[in-house]
Amino acid sequence: FFQKALTAVKNWFTLFGWSKGQNPLSIPYSLRSDVCKVQMTSSQEQVFRQDLGKDTKTVYDMLFHLSGQFLPGIPSSQSLPLDPVERMLQLHWQHSALLAFLKSHGAYLPHVMPEFLLEPDDYKKWIKIQTELKVNVKNSDIFSDKHLFILEDSIFERMSKRAWTDVLLQTYKVFVLRRVSSRNIADLYSLESVHSMPRIKLEPLSSNIYSPYERTILTWLNKHYEKNRKIVWRDCQKGEVPPMRWIVNFDQDLLDGLVLAAQLAAYCPYLIATHFVRMYTNPGTPAQFLHNCLILVNAMNAINLTIDIKV
Repeated sequence: FFQKALTAVKNWFTLFGWSKGQNPLSIPYSLRSDVCKVQMTSSQEQVFRQDLGKDTKTVYDMLFHLSGQFLPGIPSSQSLPLDPVERMLQLHWQHSALLAFLKSHGAYLPHVMPEFLLEPDDYKKWIKIQTELKVNVKNSDIFSDKHLFILEDSIFERMSKRAWTDVLLQTYKVFVLRRVSSRNIADLYSLESVHSMPRIKLEPLSSNIYSPYERTILTWLNKHYEKNRKIVWRDCQKGEVPPMRWIVNFDQDLLDGLVLAAQLAAYCPYLIATHFVRMYTNPGTPAQFLHNCLILVNAMNAINLTIDIKV
């Protein structure tokens, strides 16, 4: 399950997380390594700045693209110290600022420590410094070991992958999902045929699973499915018009491809005759589900909606 979630997150942020097109990323490797555009380099006892190139994209570029805000105290062309320990401490501070920034916008990340976002070698340096400072009473308030987790290499890699995945998921939640507007929610129920359907409540406490923004999307799915099912499959080749349904989740209710096909038909009605009339309207076998989803993915490819969704 976690691997599927990670793959979905990686695909979405690769395609839509950056300005000026796609930017392949790997979780957590590229997120940990691409942390600066300028690095301090030593040559003949002189320190100078080496530009890593305009094409270097960091997690801070991604956050600016999605939120329109720079992280406080971190410039767009930030550099890191040459000394390995100072570099690690600078990165730990930047990761702390990143987590604080996301939490200030509503992200839920109490289980993610800044050190989990470091490279494995930097994590070891962090643990070493924290352990050494335990004997220094004067600094115990500054470098507290209250939340110090000493993890083995393999466990740290799993923890780091999970931490970065959750950071991206919460980034999506607070900067992308919240763009969904409920201002025109009344219009979604204007159809006479939708009046008889039970409404999905949008109040924050009406669901402990979905946010108000997700429930707005569910309402949108219900509206278009009910509006279009009799139009899309009026001349269906493999069954009658599908019955009314109440769409309340994003997994079971979308498995047969019919709901998503109805959404596409609402905006691209020309796909009905070329694709959707060949769908099974009452699929009952895995082969029929696969058939429907093949048609759906082919329809998405036909309109260049190439978001790498597998059948």
